[in-house]
Amino acid sequence: MRRRRLIVAALVLAFIGALALAVLVRKAAPPEAARLLPGAQGFVYFNLTPLRRAKLLQQLPPVALDSEYAEFVHETGFEFERDLDEIAFAIHGPSQAPPGSNQRMSVENRYSEVFVGHFDARRASQYLRKLAGSVDVYRNLEIINIPHEGRTVRVCFLGPEMVAISNVDDPAVIRGIVNRYHKLASPFGGPSLLRHYYRRVPFASPAWAILDLGAVLSASGNSSSPQNSSSALVLPGGYQISFPPGTVAVGSIRYLGEVDLKIRAFTTGESEARGVADQMSAFFALVRTVEGNAGGDADVRAVFDRIHIEQDNKAAVLTAEFPPGILKKILTEPPSASLPQAPAQPEKKARKHR
Repeated sequence: MRRRRLIVAALVLAFIGALALAVLVRKAAPPEAARLLPGAQGFVYFNLTPLRRAKLLQQLPPVALDSEYAEFVHETGFEFERDLDEIAFAIHGPSQAPPGSNQRMSVENRYSEVFVGHFDARRASQYLRKLAGSVDVYRNLEIINIPHEGRTVRVCFLGPEMVAISNVDDPAVIRGIVNRYHKLASPFGGPSLLRHYYRRVPFASPAWAILDLGAVLSASGNSSSPQNSSSALVLPGGYQISFPPGTVAVGSIRYLGEVDLKIRAFTTGESEARGVADQMSAFFALVRTVEGNAGGDADVRAVFDRIHIEQDNKAAVLTAEFPPGILKKILTEPPSASLPQAPAQPEKKARKHR
């Protein structure tokens, strides 16, 4: 009898341990919507459900609907503000063109997205078919091809609450999302950049981003730096923050009574991280000075006062905490002072040519 009890107790403990391990693995894994995305130079994720529960979305100013979006809402019954739960973006740079393919290279970023929400797939499909140039069938799912601004936007309803969209030239990109959707969901799946850096995202972050800054900035036009050299982020006022090659930024937002913002720029060395942190510190110090001298809004000044920048080994870290109500104030009221302008570069004398 005692031996049987020990066996039962051991089985119960083993089951509890396996369950706890599964929960920990799932918590450490990226959300399923992000794991379905293809390899890319950047990933952005939003989970709007906790923001709705905290009533943070209600504090944002109302958005006027343009005619095209109003028609979409009328035809499909879907409103992003009300029905969207999760969205995961993949940012594709020019280097994402598949090797050996005939697809043309793009000088701009392209995107793949996975949406999770409450869809009426029948109504949405009917509306999109009106805009489509063609419809393909892949693994018993329809891929709706919509011509838009010289590109093809491909849309596929993966399930009753999930849809994939991509404007990458190669149709294999959205087919890859379909393939991963049909496979058994693995917490260890997903693109390599996402798998490597997602563990740097703080727990319970409803919004986060992982960006290969060199690739994303050069493709988006924010930087004219060639590949394998420093890339520059152009800030308001014309200021630039240079990031050394190989820098990956991980940003996150959490709500813990206050909005907790953290951005970490992971570089390849401590001296590189110190240089990035010094540039960010100098910019925000100048913003605080200008805002203080202009006698701007006290709440806005408090936001800048709560921004802290430090170096942590090979990473430059920016953190900030501020009450959620300040978001509405910043978005709805114009700034009280002009942002500082970058100092003008001295003009070089032109040579005379005969």
